[in-house]
Amino acid sequence: MLVPAFELIKKAQKNHYALGHFNINGLNWITTYLKTAQDTKSPLILATSDRLVEALGGFEYLVDITKFMIKELKITVPVVLHLDHGISVEHVKAAIDAGYTSVMFDGSHLPIAENVRLTKEIVEYAHKRNVSVEAEVGAIGGNEDGIISGIKYASVEDAAKMKTTGIDLLAAALGSVHGDYVGKPDLNFDRMQQIVNATKLPLVLHGASGIPDNQIQTAIKTGTNKININTEINYAWINAVRMNINRENVGHEPVPILQAGNEGIKRMMLNKMKQFHVLGTATAFMD
Repeated sequence: MLVPAFELIKKAQKNHYALGHFNINGLNWITTYLKTAQDTKSPLILATSDRLVEALGGFEYLVDITKFMIKELKITVPVVLHLDHGISVEHVKAAIDAGYTSVMFDGSHLPIAENVRLTKEIVEYAHKRNVSVEAEVGAIGGNEDGIISGIKYASVEDAAKMKTTGIDLLAAALGSVHGDYVGKPDLNFDRMQQIVNATKLPLVLHGASGIPDNQIQTAIKTGTNKININTEINYAWINAVRMNINRENVGHEPVPILQAGNEGIKRMMLNKMKQFHVLGTATAFMD
């Protein structure tokens, strides 16, 4: 069931929960995410960062292997295959043509007029093919997905301009960062509420790894309906693998070590889906 995000997001808005977006860093990530979503009857957004697509096998391979694993594992919960931080119009269209059901165009480094113009072009292309579109205003700082920068807070004016493109989701930079935090995360909830009021769009929280639970809950209550997790998932995998590979008499078989990594991914994913109040909500789509 590969579906566009707009088929899931309205219910998340209505029922005040956030869809979990989990980045793919290898085949183990795909299978673990799918199994966990199915076991918990939870909708899932599988995401690939544009900068890693080639290393992961390319757009067509990622679509084909995801569809194959959905069939092989008998997955019945709705799954979105999403392009994260699309770096160009051409890349975004290539993902759509390959079979992605959701895309993000990241024009946040461009002047707002150019960001709006290119996003509108993508929206027109995507919606004709039943694909959802996410766009970004402001600049999410940190170092991930090829981004090395400081935070530039999204303005209400720019968010309103982006609304005119017809996008389905809006990533508004409001204080989160990609990768590891230096210091304490501090989201601008007043600005978040103003943007929600002005656009009525479901918001996306990028760089959510490391944000305290109380801020996550406030973000969801304010109007955040998609939350992106990558760094914490990767640390969960790395720490589980490190712990097992350093055991005495570890042997030469890689499978038990990799399986420990999968369990680390699963535990973190379950924690996040519980935090986002999305656990079990796929039943509404499976009737």
